[in-house]
Amino acid sequence: MWKTLGPAMARVTVKEAVRAGLGALLAVGLIAAFLLSPEVDTRFGLYLVAPFGASAVMVFAVPNSPLAQPWSVIIGNSLGAAIGVAMCYLVPDATLRVALAVSVTILAMAQLRAVHPPAGGVAMAAALHPEEIFPLGFWFVLTPIGLGAVSLVAIGAVYARMTGRKYPFRQYDGPGRAGTQDRDPSDRVGLSEEQLTSILERYRQSFNLGTEDLARLIGAAQMEAVAQSTGPLTAADIMSRDLVTVAPETPLGKVAALFRHHRFTTLPVVGADGLFQGIIFQLDLISRASEDARLLRGQFEISMRRLTGQGAQPMGTAADVMCAKGPRVAPTTPLGALLPMMADGETEAVPVVEDKRIVGVVTRADMLAVLARRARYTK
Repeated sequence: MWKTLGPAMARVTVKEAVRAGLGALLAVGLIAAFLLSPEVDTRFGLYLVAPFGASAVMVFAVPNSPLAQPWSVIIGNSLGAAIGVAMCYLVPDATLRVALAVSVTILAMAQLRAVHPPAGGVAMAAALHPEEIFPLGFWFVLTPIGLGAVSLVAIGAVYARMTGRKYPFRQYDGPGRAGTQDRDPSDRVGLSEEQLTSILERYRQSFNLGTEDLARLIGAAQMEAVAQSTGPLTAADIMSRDLVTVAPETPLGKVAALFRHHRFTTLPVVGADGLFQGIIFQLDLISRASEDARLLRGQFEISMRRLTGQGAQPMGTAADVMCAKGPRVAPTTPLGALLPMMADGETEAVPVVEDKRIVGVVTRADMLAVLARRARYTK
């Protein structure tokens, strides 16, 4: 029983907490400075209402929640305002007015799929202060509530993009990273949006999770299950060890020649001191050589000939095209940690580094070979 009184949330990193707090500071500060005022403006209705603080918590602290999406924030708050104003005109008794305003707002939001908890506060605030509402009437719905909600969503979207988050959270049927209608590989769970929605409704989680979140969780669980089924393998067990490397000052022509000779997709870059500097991906090299995006895949041989001197000589060295900030792992990294890195197609190979020196490379081919062997042996 006592455990049920403790925190039910997973731990939040300090970085994420600071990100959310700074976002709310920026949003509420801008709205207060340029759009709204702490004092009631009976002419234009430009003033702050307390529920905006609660909306800011939703938008910046839990931006993936269905309750924090633009439809919920704007429509939910507007419904609360409209119902609160209507109750001021229809119900003289204060106690009944406040109770009806909140309950009818909940009913209306649920029917319009726009549940937003702070909207209950908007309805209550309006019902509690009819003397401030009457001069504005239903203009209160547009400003401060509508204007404030739209501004909060707009600032939240810009801030999320600046800080590497997604808001609004893309819908279940949105395009994947490749820009096509195929979902990202780690999110392909074999269930339709209707089936995922049915699961949420069955377990009464529609308010807590969206179908996109559920798909991501199921995909992550499936990936973890696959990783466990592969046994206690590590990067050292499956990595390629006989490496062909280049120096940072190696001309791109020589790099291209190595790609053509060995048919690699990646080449590690190692400094004169033997320390790992970065990795060159074949597509990055082709991209540099291309004058047209079509050369990225369809004219690979043309690109290679240009780099090796049979065409126009490009300028540049390995250091100009290498990726120095990509993921890297230790020899003891379990296979389960490598799977998510390569599942979505953004990483062709992961260098294995020990004491700042590269000791191997795990490629996508290495991963597929291991999974294929395990699948054959478990039949």
